[in-house]
Amino acid sequence: MASIEALNRAIFLLLNAGPDTPSWRIGLATLCAERLIYLVPLLLLALWLWGGEARRSLAVRACVVALLAVGLNQIVGLLWSHPRPSLAGLGTTWIAHAADSSFPSDHATVFAAVDIALLWAGELTLGAIGLVVGMGVAWARVYLGVHFPLDMLGAVGTAALAYGISTPLWRWWGQGLTRALQQLYRKLMVFPIGRGWVKS
Repeated sequence: MASIEALNRAIFLLLNAGPDTPSWRIGLATLCAERLIYLVPLLLLALWLWGGEARRSLAVRACVVALLAVGLNQIVGLLWSHPRPSLAGLGTTWIAHAADSSFPSDHATVFAAVDIALLWAGELTLGAIGLVVGMGVAWARVYLGVHFPLDMLGAVGTAALAYGISTPLWRWWGQGLTRALQQLYRKLMVFPIGRGWVKS
């Protein structure tokens, strides 16, 4: 375990931006680290509003997997709290963050959970794009000093575990949940549906 932690710290120090890093690079990394996460709900919303039955079901499932994965992260953090680099006296931290457990990364977990759901459903193009964007977010959060590299691998692990846990549950109630949400959606969105702005 000590050797893994030593490797984790060594890789972090190689990737972390130093004090002499140009401001434009820090700005770009900050954009990736803090803003690209909003693409996830926008994607799921687009799948719901303009997708057919299969894509709506996928959007709901991806959302469920992501929420379950983030919940698993909280349990992991309670059972094994791993300090962030700044609390361990390592590197340079460029963005503010709560002093909670760094392992696993919630941002990377959300991307990994949605990507797994997309790829498993055969949405290869969307999944590949999400994978590239998610890797950019993971890099940026290490680069800016708020996470270790292993926090990102842990995120993939909890996302995969969440997908596995949700699979039998989804077989039982996924179709019913999607159908109930569609009925509510059609009641609330009568006007835009009638105008053809979104799908029924």
